[in-house]
Amino acid sequence: MTDVTLILNAIEQGDASADDLMPLVYEELRRMAAGKIKQERPGQTLQATALVHEAFLRLLGSKSTWENRRHFFGAAAIAMQRILVEQARRKQRLKRGGEFQKVELSNVDIIADEGSADDDLLALDEALRELEREDPRKAELVRLRYFAGLNEDEAAETLGISRATASRWWAFARAWLFAKIRET
Repeated sequence: MTDVTLILNAIEQGDASADDLMPLVYEELRRMAAGKIKQERPGQTLQATALVHEAFLRLLGSKSTWENRRHFFGAAAIAMQRILVEQARRKQRLKRGGEFQKVELSNVDIIADEGSADDDLLALDEALRELEREDPRKAELVRLRYFAGLNEDEAAETLGISRATASRWWAFARAWLFAKIRET
């Protein structure tokens, strides 16, 4: 991540071109997307490459200038969240067979209703939006950790807070989100 930070800072100072940024940023986004896809339940049809391509296109298409590393990775996390939520909603539509669940025939007699990963993602998105209204900084931490795949140290550095603060915020946000999701 240090290379990405240096390049973002250089661009901010006007010392580098966007062409130098793209390969490193793309690789960092690819790492983040791969980490996020690994956290998803089996049966996820979206590949890390497709997620990062879509996020990258959205980031480049936004014509935004990135103030700093936090701004860039925050935007990347939001882009990945939106892509995953859009896909979950798309999969649930009735015209796409959203009311049916894919079941392997060899496992039919042992299948238990575990709920849908799409339902879980949509519930998380709704709860995260509510957390954002109450505490935007904690919501941003959740996005960086959950959707961008940053670890605690990386998220703390990106947000400009201490690791201890990030740890407290993460524990609070997880408990808060869990309680909100259970309410629904």
